[in-house]
Amino acid sequence: QAQLVESGGGLVQAGESLRLSCTTSGSINGFDMGWYRQAPGKQREFCAGITSGGVTNYAASVKGRFTISRDNAKNTVYLQMNTLKPDDTAGYYCASMAYRPTWILTSVGSWGQGTQVPVSP
Repeated sequence: QAQLVESGGGLVQAGESLRLSCTTSGSINGFDMGWYRQAPGKQREFCAGITSGGVTNYAASVKGRFTISRDNAKNTVYLQMNTLKPDDTAGYYCASMAYRPTWILTSVGSWGQGTQVPVSP
C-alpha cells in the first residue's frame, strides 16, 4: 500500500488561511483522494474529496472556504483552507479511496498519519 504523508499544519488565528499537502509514495493516478478531519472527542468526518477525473466534493461545513486540488505529476493532493474558524480545529488526514461508494470511511484504502490544525479565536 502507498504511504501518504501530510504536511502544512500548524497553529493559525481565526480568519487566516493554510494549505495542507499530502504526498504519496506511489502514483495517485486513477485514485479518488480525500481529506478528512477529526476534532478532539469527535468522530472522523469527510471534509473534501477529488476524483481521479478532477470532480470535487465538499462537506457543507467547509464548502466555499476550502478547495481541494491534485497534481498527479507530483503525486500530491492539496487542501487550501481559507477563512479558518475555531470549529475547524482538528487533525486533518489524507486518504486514498479503495472502494465505492466514495468518501465514506469504510471506502478508504490508505490513511496518512495526520497533521494538526489548531485555530485560535
